[in-house]
Amino acid sequence: MISYIEGKIIAKKDKFAIILVGGLGYKVFLSGQNLLKLPETGQTIKLFCYQNVREDALDLYGFLTDQEMDFFEVLMEIRGVGPKSALDIASLGSLDKIKDRILAGDVKIFQGIPGIGTKKAMTIILELTGKIKLLDSAKLKAPQDPALDALVQLGFTSAQAKEALKAVPANVKDMEERIKLALKSLGK
Repeated sequence: MISYIEGKIIAKKDKFAIILVGGLGYKVFLSGQNLLKLPETGQTIKLFCYQNVREDALDLYGFLTDQEMDFFEVLMEIRGVGPKSALDIASLGSLDKIKDRILAGDVKIFQGIPGIGTKKAMTIILELTGKIKLLDSAKLKAPQDPALDALVQLGFTSAQAKEALKAVPANVKDMEERIKLALKSLGK
């Protein structure tokens, strides 16, 4: 699956851009907001991508940030919302503005998007409210320690791994070295 591309913009159209990567031109669908933010033709761009595989097509949807892509993927989980509708929703404004309006239950935010009437808008808002809160709370959690993750994957409990990592001197920053020292203390 293609999930990230970096290349030169060789064409910009109403709903997509063609990005040249390693001699191949990729047609990447973008929201209206992101198309406006793209640099001029000939410039290099980096995009997070969602590859939609169907029986009759392989489509790429591009995003400037991984948060936008995460939101798009959440939208895609809603029954009746396809990639084009999800991209239309994503082009309604900034990600924070869209989230705020959805959390406020503003059905009018979806006016003008083909295939989304009041009933479907209410369903989308209902399903998204919980998912947005989960996404936001996941963002607020402190990032997990990779050394802790590695020790847990080796079969130690989270508590054992945390205790062992506490014994590692604070000046040791290299993850591999931290794991080795933690394993030594666990082996005692």
